[in-house]
Amino acid sequence: MNPNTQTRQVLVLHGPNLNMLGVREPEVYGRTGLAEINAHMKWLGEQRGLAVHAFQSNHEGAIVDQIQSAIGKTDGLIINPAAYTHTSIAIRDALGMLSIPMIEVHLSNIHKREKFRHHSLMAGVVTGQIVGLGVNGYYLALSALADMLGAAAAP
Repeated sequence: MNPNTQTRQVLVLHGPNLNMLGVREPEVYGRTGLAEINAHMKWLGEQRGLAVHAFQSNHEGAIVDQIQSAIGKTDGLIINPAAYTHTSIAIRDALGMLSIPMIEVHLSNIHKREKFRHHSLMAGVVTGQIVGLGVNGYYLALSALADMLGAAAAP
């Protein structure tokens, strides 16, 4: 737990093109926009005594910077690395520096898509993965993280 506050801190990272949720291929990714997902995550976090902070970038280095800045300040992490799932050793290495619970989320089932999407470079360093459940995957990840962190049960 972050020693500077009683509220546990959760960082939610969204990778490239996720800023286009609701517009980009809604038949694959759904019609819910990123702002709505983030607002609901923040609300769900408050119900469990968690402070949820979201960050999205289309730039690999910015995501790495966010992960590095989480060291010692963040109690749990949810990440949807999007296309970087399959290509970014830099993001994987940054995640490997953290010793907190981490959950990888994908809106679509990456194992039912194109073959190049079947392998996640992040899988070996995250605590768990949720794939194919749409936006509910984010909400389930936050619930699981809250349980791992011993956060209060939802009212």
